[in-house]
Amino acid sequence: MDPETADVLDTVGPRLRALRRARGITLADLATATGVSESTLSRLESGGRRATLELLLPLARAYDVPLDDLVGAPRTGDPRIHLKPVHRYGMVFVPLSRRPGGTQAFKMIIPARPDSLEPTPQTHEGVEWLYVLNGRLRLVVGDRDLTLSAGEAAEFDTSIPHWLSSRDGATVELLILFGPQGTRAHLRTTPHTPRHHNEP
Repeated sequence: MDPETADVLDTVGPRLRALRRARGITLADLATATGVSESTLSRLESGGRRATLELLLPLARAYDVPLDDLVGAPRTGDPRIHLKPVHRYGMVFVPLSRRPGGTQAFKMIIPARPDSLEPTPQTHEGVEWLYVLNGRLRLVVGDRDLTLSAGEAAEFDTSIPHWLSSRDGATVELLILFGPQGTRAHLRTTPHTPRHHNEP
């Protein structure tokens, strides 16, 4: 193995450990999600086990990041970004950031929905920031039911029950930033008093 390749592989373990800790995931959780044993994951992170494609592919799927990000592969000279939309909860998320861990940026598209739709608030750890690009957004945070138009922004603690939808029967597009915990599964909860920040 050439020295350059060996150097890249030596950084994989610390990179995987930092990513897991940034996401707030335990080795047990990761073992369940990937089917890789806790002991193997631990040795991989500590450098006791050499990274292989067989181990890295399920980790890339679990973290929802490109394989290149796990190994720190250098970017090519092509400046184009190849976006891969993700369909979840009846909405479209287009990832705009590629680095593992930390705050993640998405373009979010919410299809037209009737204003009479009953909110189903959810919660997760972290903070969420959003900016409406087109259309009108219905944002429910705690017991507040707000409407944001294009050019308006909001930031809120995501431990507060929240729900997003479109207004006026038209599609809404927004930019959204999730804190490190924001990509974890949402859990149903009951409403309580919110803290909300709305900026023009």
